[in-house]
Amino acid sequence: MVRLTKIYTRTGDAGSTRLGDMSQTVKHDPRVDAYGDVDEANSSIGLARAALGASDPLDAPLARIQNDLFDLGADLCVPESETPPDYEPLRVTQAQIDWLEGEIDRLNSRLERLNSFILPGGSEAAARLHLCRTICRRAERKVSALIANDVRINPAVLKYLNRLSDLLFVMARTANDEGRADVLWVPGKDRD
Repeated sequence: MVRLTKIYTRTGDAGSTRLGDMSQTVKHDPRVDAYGDVDEANSSIGLARAALGASDPLDAPLARIQNDLFDLGADLCVPESETPPDYEPLRVTQAQIDWLEGEIDRLNSRLERLNSFILPGGSEAAARLHLCRTICRRAERKVSALIANDVRINPAVLKYLNRLSDLLFVMARTANDEGRADVLWVPGKDRD
């Protein structure tokens, strides 16, 4: 269990921070940037949940996702190493990805058929879920860049973020009256 007894430590005042393995790095390290975007995605999901309300059927899955995103941030915060730490680091698992896929399939089966790209909008909750999706995609790009630069990352992290952004898209459509209130893109509509 994590215990936070003091909120400020002053250790970051010079622009450095510690990772989960207690190694020191700069606050603009690409790894820190990536898990910062994950934190932003998590916060945006909190706003979407507030717009939906606790009685909405999407609230419970979104609460689970918020918890999983903390797991994912912890995974990113503890670099994989040839010398494992004295404790078992928290890592994203295939089971968490499988759950996302199940939710995508469950919700998508009830949606109106998609015949056009859609614009982020409609209800407030749907618009917020679209924002969550775009923040999640940014985090996904940052993790992808880490992997491309040979930074050792649990491959399940990238898969989780990819599936999550898909699920957030489906949830946004669900919040738009199961797709019936989606705002459709009309190519070239206002060019005249």
